[in-house]
Amino acid sequence: MPPSISAFQAAYIGIEVLIALVSVPGNVLVIWAVKVNQALRDATFSFIVSLAVADVAVGALVIPLAILINVGPQTYFHTCLMVACPVLILTQSSILALLAIAVDRYLRVKIPLRYKTVVTPRRAAVAIAGCWILSFLVGLTPLFGWNNLSEVERAWAANGSVGEPVVKCEFEKVISMEYMVYFNFFVWVLPPLLLMVLIYLEVFYLIRKQLSKKVSASSGDPQKYYGKELRIAKSLALILFLFALSWLPLHILNCITLFCPSCHKPSILIYIAIFLTHGNSAMNPIVYAFRIQKFRVTFLKIWNDHFRCQPAPPINEDPPEVRPDD
Repeated sequence: MPPSISAFQAAYIGIEVLIALVSVPGNVLVIWAVKVNQALRDATFSFIVSLAVADVAVGALVIPLAILINVGPQTYFHTCLMVACPVLILTQSSILALLAIAVDRYLRVKIPLRYKTVVTPRRAAVAIAGCWILSFLVGLTPLFGWNNLSEVERAWAANGSVGEPVVKCEFEKVISMEYMVYFNFFVWVLPPLLLMVLIYLEVFYLIRKQLSKKVSASSGDPQKYYGKELRIAKSLALILFLFALSWLPLHILNCITLFCPSCHKPSILIYIAIFLTHGNSAMNPIVYAFRIQKFRVTFLKIWNDHFRCQPAPPINEDPPEVRPDD
């Protein structure tokens, strides 16, 4: 018989389903907007699409698997391990996409005149492919052997059982906390986050420095260019802040699990941390809609054209970007 579901589990499942129902359509809308609006076809928005793909997968794949794990079915060890790994892949993909976005914004303000020759569509595509390949390697590392199989097998053999162990499928039952803390957090999460903070600090410094310069009437209006860069950088830095705010609590709880096994972790804190990580996938489209005008206008056009049956006027393409003079 399937395991019975408590009222608390039912509430958990309801919240997870709500997050998925916001995350999937919202991020599909982001991808759709980039497809239909030519003004959203530069490298930055290509990386944003990669981030949106990961967020769609969180809502469509990770959340259903998380609900399955919460119910706690009895499965073979490696089956449970395969259920647990997708979230690791998608988290890493999101981090690397955010890092690529940060580097892209830095290049836009550091070398504005040479930016389009350095950051070509082909190089952006290679960077996105590289991010996903690396994400799969990092996220699938537990399947390559860094997991809790040896501990589970000892307990399985001690009970006189043979064959592949059958476990109650829980994340911490199959994923090694040494992997989660020493490898995943200390190598692939925390350093990229710190690097992104430094990059955005430098971006804001360079922009402020350029905006503080007096501009002659005959110049190429670099203040307009850097003013636009400042607005976009602030929005993308907010995306980074929300990601860190959403994911750091769960990683801190993992550190407590590893370094203080006897410490009690209230279940409510664990659930809040899980909700934050999954809810982060629903936050980005909301930020884009409120903070980036190109997205807001395109979202409204898609809504009017396809859902209200009232075609909106064509989106006005941006005029050629103003580049600061030498």
